[in-house]
Amino acid sequence: MDRRVVKTRKAITDAFIGLLEEQDFEQITINDIADRANVNRGTVYLHYTDKFDLLDQSIETYLQQLVESCMVESPTTPMTIKDALLRTFRYLEQHAPVYTTLLTQKGIPAFRNRLMTLLIQGVEEQIDACGIHKGINREITVQFLASASAGLLEWWIMNSMPYPAEEIVEELISMLELHLILPSSV
Repeated sequence: MDRRVVKTRKAITDAFIGLLEEQDFEQITINDIADRANVNRGTVYLHYTDKFDLLDQSIETYLQQLVESCMVESPTTPMTIKDALLRTFRYLEQHAPVYTTLLTQKGIPAFRNRLMTLLIQGVEEQIDACGIHKGINREITVQFLASASAGLLEWWIMNSMPYPAEEIVEELISMLELHLILPSSV
């Protein structure tokens, strides 16, 4: 993609997130976004259909960045779930304002819904890799673990990250080992 396009889209997205920090999604207009991004209203429409499209694309972008943050840098180096979680929580610490805004903005539950979808996929992959105790319902386990992880993540962010990433990950791993699926050698 052309660098000018990337720069313009970033300016628009940054302006949009900045506005979300200050007001509800419903109150934000394309004119507000254009003014904050220092572009013409038509430029915003050139890149996004409307503010809902901008919201959807922003959510996808920030979730993709979050997912990429916890991926292995080298395909030859295996990564444990603990390493992946630690990388994710550290990334969230470094980019707290954006993710706090996306999680706490009451008018946009779409971010939390997409985050839950990603967590469910991750839990399913982990269960497939590690197995599950006999007699435990897989579907219920997946929902429980994903919901618990999302709730913990949301609590941690909304409470201004009262514990360092390392500590919150240690606690999460301990709970997973204690209750369900992870082998003790994560």
